[in-house]
Amino acid sequence: MAQFEFKLPDIGEGVVEGEIVKWLVQAGDQIVEDQPLVEVMTDKATVTIPSPRRGKVVRTVGKEGDIAKVHSTLVVLEVDGAGASQGAPGTGAPAQAAPGISPEREGQPAPLQTANVPQAQAGASAHGTQTSAHAGGNGNGRKVLATPVTRRMAREMGVDLGALQGSGPQGRVMKADVLAHAENKPRPDLRAPPVAPRPEPLAQDEVRPLRGLRKSIARSMAQSHTYVVPFTFVEECDTGPLTSLRERVNAELARRGEAKLSYLPFIAKALVTAFARYPELNSVMDEEKQALVVKKDVNLGFGAATEQGLTVFVVKDVRQKKLREIGAEIDRLAKAAREQKLQLQDLQGSTFTVTSLGRDGGLMATPVVKHPEVGILGVHKIKEYAKPVRRPDGSVGVEIAERMNLSCSFDHRVIDGHIGAAFLYEVIHALEAPELLLMDD
Repeated sequence: MAQFEFKLPDIGEGVVEGEIVKWLVQAGDQIVEDQPLVEVMTDKATVTIPSPRRGKVVRTVGKEGDIAKVHSTLVVLEVDGAGASQGAPGTGAPAQAAPGISPEREGQPAPLQTANVPQAQAGASAHGTQTSAHAGGNGNGRKVLATPVTRRMAREMGVDLGALQGSGPQGRVMKADVLAHAENKPRPDLRAPPVAPRPEPLAQDEVRPLRGLRKSIARSMAQSHTYVVPFTFVEECDTGPLTSLRERVNAELARRGEAKLSYLPFIAKALVTAFARYPELNSVMDEEKQALVVKKDVNLGFGAATEQGLTVFVVKDVRQKKLREIGAEIDRLAKAAREQKLQLQDLQGSTFTVTSLGRDGGLMATPVVKHPEVGILGVHKIKEYAKPVRRPDGSVGVEIAERMNLSCSFDHRVIDGHIGAAFLYEVIHALEAPELLLMDD
């Protein structure tokens, strides 16, 4: 037997480290090739690192919450073969050249899988010995053969792989086995109203370490607080024309069987219009050079609330996209954010951010600029109000109108107050005359 050091592979362009979110194995575990070893978070994306070899875990390196450097040792395995295998620092594929790896994978980094389940569920056992979907075995010690995709499906569907008889080669559990088992499980009575759990008071103080996405958010907020000198400008927008246009557009899309549009694609188009007059708002700050980098492409970040915290996904090249293309991309990325399926490229490269709490948008807020960007737009709740009007005959009446507040925060180091205000008024003008946004569609 020989020892094999598996090192953290490259996990994205420009990424040099990741936070260990959850260990899925522990010392003494027998593991198989492609079995998930550890969940690592980098730049707000959680990836599951699988094992390139089968063998016995000798030790894991680093605790949950620690930072692991790319090309540093993650796991030491005891494997069949002569001589130890250790990857040299700074090489892209340090460990995969050890004996026993298939020729097509020789010299290649281990494949990465973006985690697609909440971190609280992924790896129900932190050590990987109690949950067959991670450990490759069950409580009786029986080894369960299944691909990572099948294991992930089992986790999502609540199926215990150890309870299945696999139909694949050597008893491997296939996706069809998981689906068949799930279809035969008794289904809950959907007619019965759900019973909300009663909150129980804490018996003692509870310590909740900042880990994963929450730790990444904390770092980002601290960075913004360190560099950005913020100011926020708030103004209201008459949304009646926009709501009317959106209803007509969505009625036609529904007739065609296409997906409806939210307000966000219209807001994205309005921002593009405003950037044309005030390009310095579509910028990032280079702290080292003390220079404002005005970007030619408009890459909009959108905040999405998930169970783990706020995630900002990025819609690329908004200037070149039509309304329906923007809407489809927002819908796709928002769904991926909720399911934790975002890729690294979906989280990088934003030049300006939009944040909206939807129905919980409230009257106004002071959104935090996402450094190194220099501006962020907060979208708030649309509300109806009584609007006095003068009729053609000179009499005065009241009609019901609607409006919403927009709050824009800027980095006051590079954006003066009158520029920030003028920029927001340009956005509002575009939203109050929304037909103009359709000119290029």
